[in-house]
This record gives sequence, structure tokens and C-alpha cells, in this order.
Amino acid sequence: MVKNEYHRLLNRQLKKAGLDFLENPRFFEFINMVNDAYKSFDKDIKHIENILEQNSKELFAANKKLTLERDHTKTQLENIVDNVSGVIFKTDLKGNFTFLNSAWVEYSGISIEESIGKNFKEFLKRDGIEGKRIINNMFSLKKKHIKLIFKHEKDGGLMWFELKSKLIVNREGEPSGFIGTITDITNLKVTEIELQKASKSKDEFLSTMSHEIRTPLNAVTGLTNILLMEDHLPEQIENLKALKYSGEHLLGLINDLLDFDKIKSGKVKIIEDDFSLNYFLENIKTHFTLRSEEKGLVFKLIQKNDIPNNIIGDKLKLTQIIKNLLSNSLKFTETGSITLSVKNLGIKKNKVKLKFKVIDTGIGISKKEQESIFESFIQANSKTSVKYGGTGLGLSISKKLLNLQGSDLKVKSQLKKGSTFSFVIEYKISNRLNVFEPEMIKMQPDYEPITINVLVAEDNKLNTLILKRFFLKWNVKYKIAESGKEVLAIYKDFDFDLILMDLQMPELNGYETTKIIRALPNKQKANIPIIALTAFAQTDIKRKTKLHKMNGFMSKPFNPEKLYLLLKSYSREYCKK
Repeated sequence: MVKNEYHRLLNRQLKKAGLDFLENPRFFEFINMVNDAYKSFDKDIKHIENILEQNSKELFAANKKLTLERDHTKTQLENIVDNVSGVIFKTDLKGNFTFLNSAWVEYSGISIEESIGKNFKEFLKRDGIEGKRIINNMFSLKKKHIKLIFKHEKDGGLMWFELKSKLIVNREGEPSGFIGTITDITNLKVTEIELQKASKSKDEFLSTMSHEIRTPLNAVTGLTNILLMEDHLPEQIENLKALKYSGEHLLGLINDLLDFDKIKSGKVKIIEDDFSLNYFLENIKTHFTLRSEEKGLVFKLIQKNDIPNNIIGDKLKLTQIIKNLLSNSLKFTETGSITLSVKNLGIKKNKVKLKFKVIDTGIGISKKEQESIFESFIQANSKTSVKYGGTGLGLSISKKLLNLQGSDLKVKSQLKKGSTFSFVIEYKISNRLNVFEPEMIKMQPDYEPITINVLVAEDNKLNTLILKRFFLKWNVKYKIAESGKEVLAIYKDFDFDLILMDLQMPELNGYETTKIIRALPNKQKANIPIIALTAFAQTDIKRKTKLHKMNGFMSKPFNPEKLYLLLKSYSREYCKK
């Protein structure tokens, strides 16, 4: 018989097997062991079930907590994304929108539902993108980062936006789309446009004012030069020299202000070309020897360590720097000497390092004042400004011009013991055996008669009066035209060696008139040398005259020496050489 106290599963198995413990007492002990094992197993199962139930409750609670936190974080992120001031977007690799935040609706006026799945090209106008960028390849695997500015019309108003995006990759590291932002920069862009307009207005104002000031100044300096060239009373010489100095000083102030403005606005470019350093230095020496002698000073030029003759660099900037420094020394030196020293510091990889020094025996500068002399509109002290005049821009301009060329201006000075200004600059050495210098004829002119026939396009009566007086002195043949149309009418019937073309004339300006002349079927007439005459302070005058195929330009007021040498360089005698 099977005992009822045995485990239910064991009872079932014993009953099924038909075993009777009375008949088989030897199995009794074994069956009891199996029964104990069954009961022990039941206890283990119950314990595991209790543990699993507890774990299940804990997992449920943790899952519920994570779900709440996830939903809360998602809500927060959605709120943040929807309250960001700019658009956040995501596209696939073809540029189709897969996500847009609510700012998109505010800026575009189009719902998110309408926009999702559509391509970015449908929302960007070609003529609205700054810089005329091609939008077809904008979202491309070749471009990991994209940045552009575009404009968008909404409710009759114009808005400006900056778009930035970058390529994103999936877990496998493969490109999957683009993510980016669109930010409203309307206020910034409007401010930029207004600043550009203001800058343009300022440039136009400076140009106009320069022209208006230079025109009467041309008459003052021109007539003064003519009076000095003609017979005058001995007692008039000092007055005429003072008048000439005042005119040239005023012109120097105007040029300083214009140069300073050009540098400040970033419009100054370094233009490298071949030039003769030896001729450059001789030209400087000739000019400043005369000026120094007039003041009772000695001018010295010192060259050390075999200076190379032909170099490549910006000659115009070097001239301006050296002349600024020497003019300063001349201004502040009453007795003694002024020295320009040039030293070869060595040649490496076909480049030469040159050290320029301007040394004077002038009033000197104190240690304290040396800290501020390179600042704009600053002179050593107020007494200096009152006594010697000037804008305080010369040193500032020179320093900035050197900085543009990777150099710097240094000063060493002691009060009442003079000053030394120096800089080191590197130039390429020219491989040309000889550099042609059109200025090589520019020795001190003796004003001999010039065989040349000149057509002058000039509508200002004072300017034509001055030119006529110069031409009369030099036996120059000429005709005057007061407009572009008159230039063409005269030029049709007469032959000339040179045209002096004013740029600002009624009906046809100098550029337009030159364009017509250059297009004439008669090649000889079409290729006549044309020199622009200008009193404007245009920063791109050299580029514009070259673009219109002019042979050069001359600024007003006219410098009689420069005008004479210009005419001589195009004279029949000189052209035959």
C-alpha cells in the first residue's frame, strides 16, 4: 500500500507502478529518501518563485520609473527644441526633411506636416542665397559641413537666415543624413547692410571732399609754381615759398587722412613688382638732399653689405614709408644731419633681408612718449603739434604699412639727442639682369622745350589756366577740350602724341571717352597714350585706369616737375631713343 504522507507525485508514481512496501520492505528506506528529495525540491521551487515574484515587482517598478523619466525627458527635449529661437532640422542623404521643430512654422509660414518628406530645394530660391551658391549639390557626401546665408520673404517683409548643417552617421559608421540649424540673423544682416551703405557714403564723401579741396588747391599750388618759375621781385620770394609750402602741407594732410582711412578699412593691398633698389635710393637721396639743404641740414645715404640692385616688392609702399620717416626727421631737426641707412642682413632662398634706418639729430622723444607716437592722430606732446604742425598720422600709417608686409617699425630716441627709426623687411631678389625704370629720366629737370602735341580733356577753368601757363613755358603744343564729346570731335581731325584725360567731365566722363577711343578702327589712333587726371580720392584709381586701358594717372594738384617729366617721357625726342 502507498502511504498518504508521501509526496503527491511519488504516490502517483508508486500507484502506477503497483508497488507494495509490505511485500517489498527493502525499498522502504529508498522510497523515503526519494520522498524527502521531492519535498525539498518543492521548497526550492517555492523559494525561487518567491524570488522571481519579488524581482518581477521590482522590475515592473523600475520599468515604470524609467518610462516616466523617459517621457519626462522627451517632453523636456521637445519643449526645449520647440522653444529654441532657430529652426532645428534633419534630412536624409537626399536632403528630404525628416524632422523639423516648431520654429520652422514661425519662420517659413508652412506647417511641419506639409514640409516633412519634402526636399530643401523646394523652400530655397536660387536668387535668395548669398554668394550665388549652387544648391543642387548643397547636401552632398563630399561636404561634411555646410554653411550659407539666404533671404526669405514673409508677409511682405524680408528676413535673413544662416543655415549650418553637418553629415551624421549611423552605428555602423555609414552616412545616414544631415542635421542642422537655421538661425534668424535679420537684425545682424540689416546692420551689416546699413554699415556697408554708411561705408560707401563715407567713401563717396571723402572722394567728393578730396576733389572739392584739391581743385582750388591745384590753383593755389599751380599758380605759386608758375610765379616761382617766372620773374618776380626779390622781396616776393619768401612769400611765394611760404605759399607753396602751405599748399603742399595742406595736400600732405589730405593724403595722410585718405591713406589712414584706406588702411583702416582694409582696402590697401600689397602689390609686388620688379624695381631697382639703387635707383630708388638715388631718387630719395636727390629729393631729400635738396630739402635738407634748404633747411641748412646735411643728408647722408649709407649702404652696407653689397645691397642687391633689382628686387621684387611693393615699391610704392616702401617709398611712402621712407618719405614719411624722412619728412618727420626733416620736420623735427633744426641743426645737424639726417641719415638714411640700408644694410643687407643676408640672403637666403633668393630672398634678402634689408634693415632700413632713418637717423636724425632732432628734438628726440622721451621714453614715456615713445609708447604712444605710433597711435593714430597722436604726436609726442601738444607743444610739438602746435610748433611743428601735422596730423600725427605719418608714423601710424608707416607702421601699419609695414605690418601688412610682415614687418614692424621700431624707435630709439633721447630728448635733445635725436631719434632712430628702423625696420627689417624681406624682399625677393629679381632674376632680371636689369629692371626698366620709366622714372629713370626723372632727374632734376631743366625745363627745356618739349616737342609734343597734347590733347587736354579738362573742364575746370583754373586747371586749364595752370596747364596753359606750364605748356607756354615748355613750348608744348596743345588743344583743350571741355567734355568727352569735344575730345572725340577734336581727336577725329587732329593727331596728338598724348591725351591728358580728366576723369570727371560732363556728358562723357574720362573712362567712357577712353573706351570709345580704344575701340576706334584706326589702330594708331586707338592706341594713343592716355594719362588720367584726377582729384578724386578713389582707392581703386590705379586698378580702374588699368582696367580701362589707360597708360597711367596723375593726381591734382599738378607737381610741375612730375608733369614736365611725364610729358618728356612721351615726347618725340624721347620716343626716338
